[in-house]
Amino acid sequence: MPVRQQREPAPVHPDIERVLLTGDRIQARLREMAALIDRDYADREVLLVGVLKGAFLLMADLARYVTVPMRFDFMAVSSYGSATQTSGVVRILKDLEQDIGQRHVLLVEDIVDTGLTLNYLLRSLRARRPASLDVLSLLTKPEQVRVPIEVRYVGFEVPGVFVVGYGLDYAERYRNLPYIGTLRRSVYETP
Repeated sequence: MPVRQQREPAPVHPDIERVLLTGDRIQARLREMAALIDRDYADREVLLVGVLKGAFLLMADLARYVTVPMRFDFMAVSSYGSATQTSGVVRILKDLEQDIGQRHVLLVEDIVDTGLTLNYLLRSLRARRPASLDVLSLLTKPEQVRVPIEVRYVGFEVPGVFVVGYGLDYAERYRNLPYIGTLRRSVYETP
């Protein structure tokens, strides 16, 4: 009989001030959301569209829990640069490779804060006439929303603080952390 190894909790990175969501808690919520997706798309194939770079870990883990037929595609957009707040100016850096006309599309986002970026993406995708278009976001920041967006599947609501880890970054760093936490202010504020 093989010996089961227990996972050690990930050490907290020295730049992290506080862990908001542990890796175990994230995975448990992804399993719950996958069950909802399986129920809602039981008779249809779903096209998961990940918004790069932030959603790549989320999409990979979520897909392992979903059992309905699915395909994958990705878009890359930029609205942050190296800042801690969105600029509101959205640039599409990589567009979809597949035609989404008459497909059931589930847009997978890491975080919805102001809603500006997502609003832009949804307008662009709706113009391509999918059969359905829904949104899944691991995180939302309700107190920062400037454009109302309907997010069908929400992992967690977080306060209006800058978060990193589990795909979320600051200046392209911290995406690999298996949890979500807040950065120490000294990391991104200059004296």
